[in-house]
Amino acid sequence: MAAGYVSQQALVHALAERGLSIDVRQVRRWESDTPPWPYPGAQQALTELLGQDVESLGFTPPAGHDRAVTSRVARVASPGSSPRVSMQNAASTQPASAAADYLAVTRAHRRLYWTVAPAVLHPAVSAHAALGGALLPATAGATRQAVATALAESFLLAGRIEFFDLREPQQADDTWLRALQAAGEADDPLLGAAVLAHKAFVPGWGGDRAGAAERMLMARTYARRGPASGEFLAWLDAVEAECETRCKHLRTALNLIAHGEEVLTAGPEHALPEWMDWFSPVRLAAFKGNTQLIAGHLPQARETLLGVLDTLPADADKQRTVVLGDLAAVEAAAGAPEAACVYAIRALDQLETHWYATGMERVREARRALAAWQHEQCVRDLDDRLYGWGTTLSVLTR
Repeated sequence: MAAGYVSQQALVHALAERGLSIDVRQVRRWESDTPPWPYPGAQQALTELLGQDVESLGFTPPAGHDRAVTSRVARVASPGSSPRVSMQNAASTQPASAAADYLAVTRAHRRLYWTVAPAVLHPAVSAHAALGGALLPATAGATRQAVATALAESFLLAGRIEFFDLREPQQADDTWLRALQAAGEADDPLLGAAVLAHKAFVPGWGGDRAGAAERMLMARTYARRGPASGEFLAWLDAVEAECETRCKHLRTALNLIAHGEEVLTAGPEHALPEWMDWFSPVRLAAFKGNTQLIAGHLPQARETLLGVLDTLPADADKQRTVVLGDLAAVEAAAGAPEAACVYAIRALDQLETHWYATGMERVREARRALAAWQHEQCVRDLDDRLYGWGTTLSVLTR
């Protein structure tokens, strides 16, 4: 029960997944007052699934049994890369309810990301991830897998805050590596694919096309093991398109966006993971609008981004700042400084209540595109809003 197996049949199923043909009657005999000694293959499986050696589980070795054999089985079942519960600390093994409780907080953080200031939320998410790391060695079986899944999601969210909200790409890359390790513990290929795709942003935004491409190849490989839904695959196209855009391969980026649109039109064959709440068709369109802008397709970019602005959900304030910043850049490139400043100031209004470093970066890009009109009153008014004490210090310390 503590390892997450709520019935004898659940344990039988877990043993069957390891190639052991054991029925409920055998499990019942193991749970009796005088259980028979398991054969070596069953010993190893029980040790792996339940986090304790067979003697701690209540089995008495037969007369003349070599205890060194049992010790070797325990060591094989507990490799250094995957720490298990200490046999001397069996009483500290966490119950199955610990996984549900830990996941409940992870889910709450996932929802709070859209409304809570990143500087406030990030310490809480990081502390929660540290708690998960401490819980993991004290779990086994299905409970361990559930904790590892929630831990991977917590590290993924912490990295998202670091990269998109706080603009700390190296720290995010390190955090996402820990997320990948936890996803491996959970044996969750879709979560692994999501982490790897996020890691592609780091070299992609730095102009390292080869580095981004390798990470995207890894992400797509893991997604095939998922299996992934159409929406998940479209998101992978969008991530790779953004990396290609940053690396100035705009035709490739536009082709990837078009492929993502086709995948979405075909409809999902599989369910989207519960934790993937950052992507939708309208967000794919936002990726497309930015790529069209950088490619110089201004009428198309304007049309796409205005459509995104009209259809974004009410709680998408962070994404809205990005779209407004891109619209400001479109109007600046089209030679309409007043319209550009209107969009930029709207973005700044949003940023005052929902800070998003990526959104501020888009506004600053739009302002750089207004250099030819920097003596116009509308641009000076924008500068007065843009360069307050906090913003100026933030710009100069990054």
